[in-house]
Amino acid sequence: MAVHAHPDDEASKGAATTARYAAAGVEVLVVTCTGGERGDILNPGYTPPPGHGFETLAEKRAARRLEMAAAAKALGVRQVFLGFTDSGFPEGDPLPPLPDDAFAALPLEQAAAPLVEAVRRFRPHVMTTYDPTGGYPHPDHIYTHTVSMEAWAAAGNAERYIVPNGAAPWAPQKLYYNHGFSMNRLRAVHAAMQAKGLESPFGDWIASRGAREIPEREVTAKIEVAKFFGARDAALLAHASQIDPNGFFFAVPRDLEAEVWPWDEYELGASRIPVERYETDLFAGVEVG
Repeated sequence: MAVHAHPDDEASKGAATTARYAAAGVEVLVVTCTGGERGDILNPGYTPPPGHGFETLAEKRAARRLEMAAAAKALGVRQVFLGFTDSGFPEGDPLPPLPDDAFAALPLEQAAAPLVEAVRRFRPHVMTTYDPTGGYPHPDHIYTHTVSMEAWAAAGNAERYIVPNGAAPWAPQKLYYNHGFSMNRLRAVHAAMQAKGLESPFGDWIASRGAREIPEREVTAKIEVAKFFGARDAALLAHASQIDPNGFFFAVPRDLEAEVWPWDEYELGASRIPVERYETDLFAGVEVG
């Protein structure tokens, strides 16, 4: 089970891993906490699909659901929405308050209840989510971590959360944090592109450390996924309102990326079973039965 904040996050964080496991016969469920309704159009060439607008929250929600369905198909995974509303990314000093209907403004038990239900119904052995910083300071990403950890702790406890139709308690065995944009990865790819005389998209980011700081955290699992970059890219392109096909995500030649950085990286966040310090398989040590 891969828990994400918005549609498109599943395509930019751990996508090749989910495609790899799905291709190997593992049942993979992507859980999307919000509808991404407050996301702006980030692709200058975007045109809403026939019969859809992109003005109101309802129109954005509908359009992004279509994109999410196409992305899930590209990855070969199942996907569900928890049904919460995107908080947006408030900026300013002081920060403005979140909208009243925002996911990140909800009480924890209200926000976590549908994820607890999803865990009990899907019964995952392994969960992935974001680290405590959210990976970057979007309120929905930070709250996705909080809600995921609540579900990790509570889903196996019959005394917590009443699930409709009586889904039995279930405790996943391991939980990992995605490491989508580590500085080590950016530096390695940047150096390789410079060595080949190519223009790197990461130069300014590395020099300034980025407008949104990337936390340096320990990597405990590296999953080799170069064979699934194509599935990842197809999922990215499915999110046509968000992903520019001529933009940042496609600036690195895929053969160079496969040579220099063929992995998705993770950090073990919690485990109920013994684990090795460093892993190459998220299911290492998992007991199935």
